[in-house]
Amino acid sequence: MHYARAVARLVLVHGAFGGAWCWEPVVAPLEARGHTVETLDLPGAGDDQTPVEGVTLASCAARVCDVLRSRPEPAVLVAHSMGGVVATQAASDCPERVAALVFVCAFMPANGQSLLDLTHTPEGQDDEIQANLVVAGEPPVATLTPEATRQAIYNRCTEEQAEWAIERRRPQPVAPFATPVAVDEEALARIPRSYVLAEHDRSIPPALQRRMIREHPCREVVELDADHAPYLSATDELVDALDRLAA
Repeated sequence: MHYARAVARLVLVHGAFGGAWCWEPVVAPLEARGHTVETLDLPGAGDDQTPVEGVTLASCAARVCDVLRSRPEPAVLVAHSMGGVVATQAASDCPERVAALVFVCAFMPANGQSLLDLTHTPEGQDDEIQANLVVAGEPPVATLTPEATRQAIYNRCTEEQAEWAIERRRPQPVAPFATPVAVDEEALARIPRSYVLAEHDRSIPPALQRRMIREHPCREVVELDADHAPYLSATDELVDALDRLAA
């Protein structure tokens, strides 16, 4: 007897400094398994030209909800890094559009918590991004040197993978880091969530990932032998995880 494989609509949300390009390595393999895969540039990221003052947590969450509403069926919302904060706010803002949440070495804030609040916990003290950020301008924008980026994010990637990613990264407006989420915890609790933990993450230390998992019960947790960019350093394993978690 043959059973039909469960396929899903996946909406992938990138993290800070990134863009839809981050997900390029996983899109075709996921589509080959029958899933519908959508990526997006958050405001001010990738190819999006929103000015710095327009890049807020609210505008980022609104962009995600716009994508979620663009097709009739609810989606599995997959978020990486800072994208976890955006996805948390978006899932609370349009919960009827979200079938499940998957956090890929991503921040999982509680109501009233910001990304920076999470990095300032004891478990976040080894965060190499916050340790090396340079913030300037008004509104403030963060940058990270290529050397610090290589060590903090792409430490398990090949030189070719790291170069490919680093040349595509853009400065990151800091408003989404500093703004606490304002979410309906009861609505979020009704959405199944899973977590993909990166064991060699120097950006969100594994200890902080585990703390967030304890505070936000997950249906399933997958641990990968990967850095903070598993879409590059553990592409096949991440595809397998997303394929299973989406079902």
